[in-house]
Amino acid sequence: MSNSIAILAAAGSRKTEHIVESALATDGRVLIATYTNENRCQIVRRIEQKVGAMPPNITVMGWFSFLIAQCAKPYQRALTKEPLLIRGLNFKGQRNRFTKKEEARRYFLDAQADFFRDAVSDFVVCLNNKTSGAVIGRLERVFTHIFVDEVQDLAGYDLDVLELLIRSKIALTVVGDPRQCTLTTNTGARHKKYRGAALADWLSERADVCRLETRTESYRCNQALCDFADAIFPAMPRTTSVGVPATDHDGVFEIKPAEVHAYVARYSPVDVLRHDRTVDTMGLPAVNIGIAKGSTLDRVLIFPTKPMLAYLKDRNPAKLKAPERLYVAVTRARFSVAFVVPPVR
Repeated sequence: MSNSIAILAAAGSRKTEHIVESALATDGRVLIATYTNENRCQIVRRIEQKVGAMPPNITVMGWFSFLIAQCAKPYQRALTKEPLLIRGLNFKGQRNRFTKKEEARRYFLDAQADFFRDAVSDFVVCLNNKTSGAVIGRLERVFTHIFVDEVQDLAGYDLDVLELLIRSKIALTVVGDPRQCTLTTNTGARHKKYRGAALADWLSERADVCRLETRTESYRCNQALCDFADAIFPAMPRTTSVGVPATDHDGVFEIKPAEVHAYVARYSPVDVLRHDRTVDTMGLPAVNIGIAKGSTLDRVLIFPTKPMLAYLKDRNPAKLKAPERLYVAVTRARFSVAFVVPPVR
C-alpha cells in the first residue's frame, strides 16, 4: 500500500481544514508545507485556534523554506564544495543562461549565495542524486508525515521533488485544486504541460504510488455559484453545494457601472475584486483576485477583465486567458457574485 495520497478538491471543500485536523491527529513529527506566506500564516492560526498553541511535533513552513532548510543545506557541500555557503532565496533574480550545470556554485546561486528561484528544487534533485538518496533519507528519519497544501502551485522541478516524496517511506498527503493555480513556484520550462488544471494528469499518471481522491462538495458556495464555476473548467468534476442557506439575493448577476454604488449600498458585498491595482473600481476599495484566494465572503463584486467580459457574453471558456482567476474570484462568495459590465458601444 502506498503511503501517499493526493486530494483534489473543489473550492470551499475544506482542503486546508483537512490538513490541519489530520496533522493534529497524527503521531510523530509532522511537517506542513505550502507556497505562500499568507497560507502558511492561515494554517498556523487555525492550529492555534484549535489547540491554543503550535504542538511541538508540528512544523509549518513555506515551500521554499522547506527546500532550503530541510533539503538543500544539510548536504550542500556535495554540490557546492563549500561549507555553510547557502544563505536564502533570490526570488526575482535570473541566472546566466550560459552557465553550465556542472558549475554548481554559479548555476544555482547568485553572488550572495542565495538560490535563484527556479534553481532551488533543481538543486535538491541533483543533490539527492549526488548523495545516493541522502536528502530523502534524512527526511524519512526526521518526519513521520508531510502535508503539502495548495499543491497546484508547484511547478517545474518542484514536481520532481514531489515525486521523490511520493516514492519515499514518508506518509505524504498533498491537497489542492488545479483550478486555482493563480501562482506558481517555478517559471522554468520543465513539466510545463502539467501546469494549472493539468496537474491532475501528472498525479493520475502516478496512481500506482499515489492514491488519488477527488472531493466535489463545496461548503462555501451555493449551487448557482458552483454551476457557474464548474462551467469554467468543463472537463473537471461537477461540484455540489452542501449546507449553504438560501437568501433573497443568490446567484450570479451583471450590473452596469451606473448601478454600482446603489448595488453596494443595498447588498454590501464584502469584497470588491479586480485583476490588479490599475483597474478603475469607481472609488471602491478593492483587492486583487490572487490575494483573495483562500477567503470566504458572503457577497462579491467583480470588475472583470476583457476576456472575462467575453466569457460572460457567450460562456466560451476558450476565450479566457486566465480561467483560474475567474474561478477563484467567483468561488470566494457564499451567496452572490455581481459583475460590473459596461454598456456595449
